Amino acid sequence: MEKFINEKVVVYISKFTNTKVIKALKDGMMFSLPFLMIGSLFLLIANLPIKSLNTLVAECGLADICSQVYSSTFSLMALFTVVGITYSYLKNDKISTAVNGALTGLAAFVLLTPSSKVLENGEAVIGVISKDWTAGQGMIGAIIVGLIVPLVYCWFLKKNIRIKMPAGVPEGVTNAFSALIPAFVILTGTAVIHGICSIGFNTTGMEIIYKVVQTPLQKMTDSLGGAVLMCFTGPFLWFFGVHGSTVVGGIMTGLLQANSLANQAIIDSGVELTIANGGHIVTQQFYDQFINITGAGITIGLVMYMFFFAKSKQLKALGKVGIIPALFGINEPVLFGTPIVMNPMLAIPFIGMPVIACLIQYFALYTGICPLYGATQIPWTCPPIISGFLLAGWKSALLQLVILCVSFFVYLPFIKKVDKMNLVQEKNQPVEDEDEDW
Repeated sequence: MEKFINEKVVVYISKFTNTKVIKALKDGMMFSLPFLMIGSLFLLIANLPIKSLNTLVAECGLADICSQVYSSTFSLMALFTVVGITYSYLKNDKISTAVNGALTGLAAFVLLTPSSKVLENGEAVIGVISKDWTAGQGMIGAIIVGLIVPLVYCWFLKKNIRIKMPAGVPEGVTNAFSALIPAFVILTGTAVIHGICSIGFNTTGMEIIYKVVQTPLQKMTDSLGGAVLMCFTGPFLWFFGVHGSTVVGGIMTGLLQANSLANQAIIDSGVELTIANGGHIVTQQFYDQFINITGAGITIGLVMYMFFFAKSKQLKALGKVGIIPALFGINEPVLFGTPIVMNPMLAIPFIGMPVIACLIQYFALYTGICPLYGATQIPWTCPPIISGFLLAGWKSALLQLVILCVSFFVYLPFIKKVDKMNLVQEKNQPVEDEDEDW
């Protein structure tokens, strides 16, 4: 069985996670991380969970400044995404003109985006790009463009279809002319698509993607079944030694961010954020702050047992090493030190605990016991309880505490068995003879 897992299952999973598309998604989405953190900080200042402080921030004008920072970060997520994915794909493929290709992807994205906006009074303003499309509504379109553009771009350069410059020409000039033909073909093709959408269907490519692809996908991710599948997949991949959090994050971040931004748009419109008003349950915060809390598999319950109750020397030592990192969402020492990876004794709680947390959280949000999340992103390294309070107040902090307590009892019977086996093994080990003095 172990041979089958190592030679078949792990190999195929590794091949999938190392494909150009998955690597581009994983690496490309990370480009937006600094802006998410910065935007979240200012959004949090503008919407402090303490009412008196929130009123003070609004009255002194600081809230408007913070909102402008948020608008310049979160509202440009689709632009960051298309540039990041295109660049990562080309860079991973060893294309020297990756920057030129990324800018080509950005141009193609903008070309497909609506260039007018209808105001509340019915007046149409042309020559503008609405931040609706550079934010949540354009996320899937950005991913699609970010994957197609570098594919075409690479084909031209690998076929050596480019304008070649003589030796001695500066590198910047050479790269610019090398990018000219693929960029021209890509943007011309994008223009044809735009023309077909505009003339034939009186719409734009990005609007079609949003209606046909993104909206159904968002509904799927927001369903209980979609949430459970997402929460199952991460630890399932981790069990085989594959970084499941990164894989799931790379694939799902675009949709989860779109859900978060859609929720924030409801808040910004002055409407209460509820499911009845179109609010989404499953967002980036749903995954980061409750499903991956204290690390993949929510292993804090395991670590707490090892730190306070373990009898074997191995688990005692591991508990001391792992307790502090676990509070900051880092549990690799536990995953590989216990071990959890490839350990059937701990597979059930490790894979099952995120699913249980998913069900608890989904129920709490669906029933209105806890509030839905806006766009505020708390760094995944922020300790639990604190992150929950900053995210949505005391109810979310209490929800995190409940999940942490459940984690302890889910892991308890399994880790007790492992602890007992380790203790027996340690007692049966012969004591090594001390070195003789010569």
